[in-house]
Amino acid sequence: MNPKVDDYIRRSEKWPDEMTELRPILLGCGLTEEIKWGKPCYSHAGKNIVILQEMNDFLSLMFFKGALLNDPAGVLEEQGPNSRSARRIRFTSVEEVARLVDTVEAYIEEALHVEETGLEVGPAPEIVFVEELQNRLDQDPALKAAFDALTPGRQREYNLYISDAKQAKTRMARVEKYAQKILDGKGFRDR
Repeated sequence: MNPKVDDYIRRSEKWPDEMTELRPILLGCGLTEEIKWGKPCYSHAGKNIVILQEMNDFLSLMFFKGALLNDPAGVLEEQGPNSRSARRIRFTSVEEVARLVDTVEAYIEEALHVEETGLEVGPAPEIVFVEELQNRLDQDPALKAAFDALTPGRQREYNLYISDAKQAKTRMARVEKYAQKILDGKGFRDR
């Protein structure tokens, strides 16, 4: 047991009991715990398997490569519409954790097999950029070069944010607002 995880759970105001109940299950599966991204993360042989994420309405046990797992219990859900590989199980009570012990153990066993065999989630589909962003990139070689230098994930994030606006005027304003940040080589969430 990692003392940093002890501290995390002790400070938790949302789901400490559920994490306390899940913890021995995860450790019993041979996982190593540490704090990554500010949350309890469980790995095996240096590969991340699951992470605990405290949401307002539930505790998430997120499987990094959950999309590659079978889900006979029907408990895995996508993180969101743009999540390709992660899947999570929601917990809202200690009783729910106790009820799903066998399922969690079986899914972790399968996740370990996925890692040991080297399975990977397929490549992301090619990004189709929203018209306003594509036009601006076509007109500004420096911006296009900076945008092309961003990771595919950062490119997707900008595209998603810009395309989320309903009006063309708003989409164009978003492109202009973030052009300098792109030129600086920063992602949407970078400071």
